[in-house]
Amino acid sequence: MKIQTQAVHAGDRKKTAGHIPVTTPIHTATSYFYDSMEQLDRIFGQEEEGYCYARYDSPSAAALEELLCALECGHGALACASGMAAIQIAVTAALVDRPKSIVAADALYGATVGMLMKVLEPSGVAVRFADPTDLGALEAAVEEARPGCLLMETISNPLLRVGAVDRIAEMARRAGAVLVVDNTFATPMVARPLEWGADYSVHSLTKYLAGHGDVLAGAVITSQEHTANLRNLSRILGPVLGPFECYLTMRGIKTFPLRMERQCANACRVASWLSAHPKVERVYFTGDPAHPDAATIRRLFPQNLYGAMVSFELRGAGRAEVFRFMDALKLVVRATSLGDVHSMMLYPVMSSHREISPKHRLRMGIRDSLVRLSVGIEAAEDIVEDLEQALEKV
Repeated sequence: MKIQTQAVHAGDRKKTAGHIPVTTPIHTATSYFYDSMEQLDRIFGQEEEGYCYARYDSPSAAALEELLCALECGHGALACASGMAAIQIAVTAALVDRPKSIVAADALYGATVGMLMKVLEPSGVAVRFADPTDLGALEAAVEEARPGCLLMETISNPLLRVGAVDRIAEMARRAGAVLVVDNTFATPMVARPLEWGADYSVHSLTKYLAGHGDVLAGAVITSQEHTANLRNLSRILGPVLGPFECYLTMRGIKTFPLRMERQCANACRVASWLSAHPKVERVYFTGDPAHPDAATIRRLFPQNLYGAMVSFELRGAGRAEVFRFMDALKLVVRATSLGDVHSMMLYPVMSSHREISPKHRLRMGIRDSLVRLSVGIEAAEDIVEDLEQALEKV
């Protein structure tokens, strides 16, 4: 079944008390009881399927998780209260019975770097960074660190680098490590890391999957091998998503493939226009034939689906010039997030990578002239017109 069909149908229409609702209801109960204590005991002990406490599972979460498994070709999933909750529990699950050591991509979302350096490292987890687009350097780091977990993004935030996930998965397997991939920027329309051998695929559902700026949520999708471990940790730590957010996310996912196709097409047009503008020094876009990872992108990504993120540097700009440019935007929304139906722009040094030191940001290639654009579903001509009039102010 194609992903466009899965997005509409998976997880829905469960028979309840003799009737079948056309969409999944919002189940707000936190506790459940049964006709006998013996049955409740079996459900608590996971000997029989059923619900007993919403921290463990709920009908709303189960429906969303079934849908996510279908989209990502996974066996088990966990809907979480945020993308960061999802990535933290995925990494924690990866390290439960493995060496407390992580080799992470040297280009990651700022909060993920903060989690590694300010939470896990002080807790005794060894953290090492390496370039996932340099397989030789990455393998050397893995051989030296002997990690329990490798952590990367399918498309890196914010410079849009793309590592060979399939080959890195083989590397992780040889080392006895678990590969965790943040697939938020790519989405299952562009990439399905589990099909390439990754062990966990993580999403901020807030972004493209929910897609309307009204849900804070995350998800972990995993293989059969790791499902029980993930669920058992969830029962203890409780990073679960509420029923209203589950409902909104499922509703958003029904149109996700349509939105993503439009956003990818718009991003190609916007990136092409930006690359020719005299006030733009450099454009970062995965659909660029001259992208440094073009060979990997051609091999792994579907044709004409490159994601909908475009980062670019304003020529000779510093903080003041970037602020003037962004203040002049009329259609593009100046806000922290991405993947909404409307186009959004943020300034990484102020927001997504604010907590990283200037020296570390520079090593990552994030300069003060860089902005990140999440291209929406508006008419591409209108997006370009807004960018053009704002660039005139720089």
